[in-house]
Amino acid sequence: MKAEFITGTDLPIGTFSLLNADGSLMEGAEPVPLPKEQALKMYRDMLFTRVLDERMVAAQRQGRLSFYLTCTGEEAAVMGTAAAFESHDMIMGQYREQAALRYRGFTTKQFMNQMFSNELDLGKGRQMPIHYGSSELNFMTISSPLGTQIPQAAGYAYGQKLQGQEACTLCYFGDGAASEGDFHAGLNMAAVLKCPVVFVARNNGYAISTPTSEQFAGDGIASRGVGYGIKTIRVDGNDILATYSAAVEARKLALENNEPVLIETMSYRLGAHSTSDDPSGYRSREEEDKWREKDPINRMKNWLMAQSWWTEEEEKTTLEAYRKEVLDTLKSEEKHPSPQLEEIISDVYDQPPTHLMEQYQSLKAHIEKYPEHYPATSGRL
Repeated sequence: MKAEFITGTDLPIGTFSLLNADGSLMEGAEPVPLPKEQALKMYRDMLFTRVLDERMVAAQRQGRLSFYLTCTGEEAAVMGTAAAFESHDMIMGQYREQAALRYRGFTTKQFMNQMFSNELDLGKGRQMPIHYGSSELNFMTISSPLGTQIPQAAGYAYGQKLQGQEACTLCYFGDGAASEGDFHAGLNMAAVLKCPVVFVARNNGYAISTPTSEQFAGDGIASRGVGYGIKTIRVDGNDILATYSAAVEARKLALENNEPVLIETMSYRLGAHSTSDDPSGYRSREEEDKWREKDPINRMKNWLMAQSWWTEEEEKTTLEAYRKEVLDTLKSEEKHPSPQLEEIISDVYDQPPTHLMEQYQSLKAHIEKYPEHYPATSGRL
């Protein structure tokens, strides 16, 4: 007998899909039922997210905002999964999950207040733009470093299990984060400790400028879940019915079996990585146009219209309303001042320790001495 070796490409994992581009169901497709009202909410929130992205990128180009990251092209991957979970389930995002937060109830004002770091920002101005968080909506505050939320999600889900909660954790990350060590630590921890967490790997083709072909040689990210002994599925991330159906089943598995599940959504980042990025330097216009033909919003729109649940007139009026709402809110919320200076150390500890108080007093004295260097703090000491 001769020793035989296998590779991850010998048994490629298929991609689960239910919808054709024209909105019709594929032959033999059996999606999880999606009620009309929920489907319309999901679609409207996807439209809102697209409008928010367009307007905030424009605001950054105008110098009104320092930084922004879009969800454009991945709305179905995010919305389809988030909508399958309950409001008491924890969500831990990376930085393209605006659609999930909107679905949970984050208001337009809350989006703006966070991005402008003003006095109404829930994070008290301590985070970069798009690093949202809301304890009320069970959405963990986003961190800048890639992948930190993955082992955190495993640990949080383990706590939910120990407390006997009928809840689980939903954790998002991109293909670039899946190349971090935290990915492997988090998935292995979740698998060994049987944590009720659903990992959603948004495979959008690029980690900033690095294509997935230069990140891994195996069969994508899904094969790693199989390697860790985790139930795994690869889904067409531009297909709202496929992502929703997969996520409903994934949550059921996580809760009933107290075990992790991995969903890899295959999609494409239609926009730049961030407002600091120029994708023309590493990918072609032809490649982008090819994926624009698979736009997840258009596909869901076609499906809704095929159900007679949506019309072109509703599309037009909804987009107009969202554009006005976002622009009006942007104009009003950017006028709010920064938080009071003392809030830079409040709520970090029960009582601010000596070293923080000393640093705060030193900063305050410096600002009072050179107020012209700190115009944003005027009247905020």
